[in-house]
Amino acid sequence: MDLSAADLIANLVISSVGFGLFIFGKKQGRVAHFTVGVALMGLPYVVPAAAAMWAIAAALSLGLFLLGRMGI
Repeated sequence: MDLSAADLIANLVISSVGFGLFIFGKKQGRVAHFTVGVALMGLPYVVPAAAAMWAIAAALSLGLFLLGRMGI
């Protein structure tokens, strides 16, 4: 396990955004936000590289945005 500064910052930022989405989804009853929040919180445990974490987090965020635009 590599603990470089980029990895630690990516872990902190992505998990924090995931926690915010998790809380928002739980309070508002939005399943999509809740699910993406859980996925973002668990992402640093599964993906070891910072660049891959950012790419996956961006894809999940884009998917959530598109679901919101479709009204889901």
